[in-house]
Amino acid sequence: MTVPVVHSLREQIREHIVEGIVSGRWKPGERIVERRIAVELQVSQTPVREALRELESLRLIESAPNKGVRVRNLSAADLEESYPVRAGLEQIAAELAAERLAGDCSALEPHVAALYAADRAADGTAQVRHTVGFHRALVRAADNSVLLHTWEGLGIEVFTALSIRWLGTVQKSYAEEHEDLVAAFRRRDPAIGALVKAHVLGCAPRSA
Repeated sequence: MTVPVVHSLREQIREHIVEGIVSGRWKPGERIVERRIAVELQVSQTPVREALRELESLRLIESAPNKGVRVRNLSAADLEESYPVRAGLEQIAAELAAERLAGDCSALEPHVAALYAADRAADGTAQVRHTVGFHRALVRAADNSVLLHTWEGLGIEVFTALSIRWLGTVQKSYAEEHEDLVAAFRRRDPAIGALVKAHVLGCAPRSA
C-alpha cells in the first residue's frame, strides 16, 4: 500500500494508525510495531515514529522502555476527564465567534440537519461525525489558531468513536440542543458562552 499525497506523510500515517485502532485492527494493550507499518506503507521509519509520537500525546498509545508502543487501555474516566477542558475551550470559542455566527450560521446548520437524519437512521457513526463537525465548525469560527490547535489536540472524534466501540458508550446526537445553540447565536444571546459550556458538559459520559 502506498500512502497518497494529500496531506503530509506524517498525517497520512497518523490517520492510517488511528483507523486501525478505531476499526479494531489493533486492540487495547496490543503492540504497534513501527517497522511493520513502515514496510506496509512503503515509507521510512522516521515519519512513522513522528506519527506515533503525536498519537502518544493524544493518549491513544503508550510506550515503555524495552516494551515498545502499545494501544492504551482506555476507560470511561479517560474520556470523561477531557470534557471540562473542552467545555472551557468551547465557551471561549463561542464568545469569540458570537458576532460572526450571529450573522452567518451556515457552517453549523448542515451538521444539525445531518444529526436529525442520523437520528432517524439510528446511524451512530454519523452522529459522532456531525456532532464533532458542529463543534469543530464553532471553534473554527472563533478564528483563533491556538484555540483550534488546543481543541483538536483533545482527540475528541477518536476518543468518542473508541468509547462506543470499546466501552459500549451510547452516543446521543443532541440534535435539538445543537439547533437551540444555532438559535442562540442568531439572537445574539449574551449568555452564549455559558450555554455552550453547559451543553458540552451535559454530553460528557459518566464513568461507573
